[in-house]
Formats: sequence, C-alpha cells, structure tokens
Amino acid sequence: MILKGANSVLPFVVALSTVLALVYPPSFTWFTTRYYAPALGFLMFAVGVNSSPKDFIEAIKRPGAIAVGYVGQYVIKPLFGYLFGTILVSVFHFPTSLGAGIMLVSCVSGAQLSNYATFLTDPDMAPLSIVMTALSTATAVFVTPALSLLLIGKKLPVDVKGMMSSITQIVIAPIVAGLLLNRFLPRVCAAIQPFLPPLSVFVTALCVGSPLAINIGSIISPFGVAIVLFIFGFHAASFIAGYVLTGFVFNKSADVKALQRTISFETGMQSSLLALALANKFFQDPLVGVPPAISVVLMSLMGFSLVMAWSKKQQQKC
Repeated sequence: MILKGANSVLPFVVALSTVLALVYPPSFTWFTTRYYAPALGFLMFAVGVNSSPKDFIEAIKRPGAIAVGYVGQYVIKPLFGYLFGTILVSVFHFPTSLGAGIMLVSCVSGAQLSNYATFLTDPDMAPLSIVMTALSTATAVFVTPALSLLLIGKKLPVDVKGMMSSITQIVIAPIVAGLLLNRFLPRVCAAIQPFLPPLSVFVTALCVGSPLAINIGSIISPFGVAIVLFIFGFHAASFIAGYVLTGFVFNKSADVKALQRTISFETGMQSSLLALALANKFFQDPLVGVPPAISVVLMSLMGFSLVMAWSKKQQQKC
C-alpha cells in the first residue's frame, strides 16, 4: 500500500518538480551532478530491496515478451537515437556533441520509472516490467559502452572500460546489494521497506528538477527549443514503436493491450539520469549532457501522461 501510494503521487511530483525548476532554478541547483550517481544507486538499491525471486517466476515464463522488450530497448531505441542525432547534426548543422548526447540517451538501459508506470496502469504486468528492466540494466555494463562506441565512437572518444566500471558501481552493485539484503536479512529489509518508496519519490523529484535547473541556460537558448523537439520526437517514436511492435507480435494474446502498454513504457522510458552521469564523467564537452538532461524531464512527463490517459480509458471500460 505504501508503494502504491508513493507511485500514485509520482506523476504529480514529476510535473511539480519541472515547474519549480523552471520558475525557481535555485530550488534544485544545489543538487549538483556529483549527487547523480549516488541518487541513481539509491533508486537501484530500492528496486533490489523490493524484489524477490517469486516476483520473477511468472514473468520469466514469458520469454517472448521479454525478448521483444529487449529488442525495443537495445535495437529499436538506439536506431531512433542514431537517426535523430544524425539528422540534428547533418541536416540542421547543430554541434556534434548534441547529436552524441541524443545517441547516448538511446544507448542506456530501461528506466525504473517504466516499472512505476506499468504498476499504475497494469499492476499484474509489473513483475514482467521489472524483469525486462532488470535484464536491460544487468547487461548495460556491456551493451551501453558497446552501443556508445558503435554510434558515437567515430564522432567523440568513448571510454568503454570507464563506462563499464561506472555502470557496475552505479547500477549493478546497488541492485545486488538490495537483493542480498532481502534474501539474507529479511528483518532489516522489512524495517526499511516502508521508508524506501517515499524516499524514492523524493529522490526522483530531485533527479528530474536538478538537470533542468542546472541546464536551464542551455535549454532556453536558441538551440534549446530544437533539442526539446528532437528529444520529444525520439521518445514519441520509441513509445509508439514499442506499442506497435508488441501488437504485431502478440496480436493473438488475450492480454495484448496490457503487453503493448508495458513494452511501450519499456521502450520509451530510459535511464536518462545514467546517460547524464556518463555524459558528465566521460565527455569533456558539456553540450553532450544537454539532451540527457532534457530527456530526464520529457521522458518522465510523457510516460506519466500515458499513465493518466491509459488509466482513465481502463476506468471508463469498467
């Protein structure tokens, strides 16, 4: 109930954080880039603590759905990232670093917010969403640096080993720590679980508002509006592609609509904060971090707009 209550207010918290960051940037600028990695690590730890083997037993019985979600995450999405990034640079003659930033966003793993979004629209699909996100997250240590090298390597230097090390520390280690705590210290786990959802909402608010507030100058600059439009197009294309692909593959499934919504969230929502952390650490040009900063906000707003639209539609059916 605590988790459900926290998740239900998350869309409004994201919207409020966005408005507050735009109206009064100092409310978030204190949460500087050095806090992004620990914040993301905390969110990953919370996922690990709130997960257990039984959550995944039913989900892994649907390897087809997991495979489609993975293809959406690491094949379709990077193709869109490369397409939008290339058009931005080649056609509109924007700096190469901005195109690289869009491509970097497309190379990272699924966002934990996709699990929240699925939980709010189709609770029965939440374990499947967690499995898909966990798989893309676990393999991100290899896939994200490889994709970054493939898509960005010819444009800007990519530190593959450094990225692998950072992803291991920021993502893999906290999730494993949470799972181990859940498995071997259940009493400690039970004691801290009630505090994690509200703290996760608070941390998410900081992670949405801070990039927007810190990069407000770049976002409202002449090229900022164009970047916002390109990032919006990238995410919209990803959401739609995930939905359409799932409908095509599972058109005879009884729960095809729920599957479509779940994989749409999985394809359209990325761990943009991870992309921002990697941009700040491994790319000297600060412009590389602008698309991920915008993506953190837009991805959240678009995802939870779909939550409200789809939830309302289901309520009307009932």
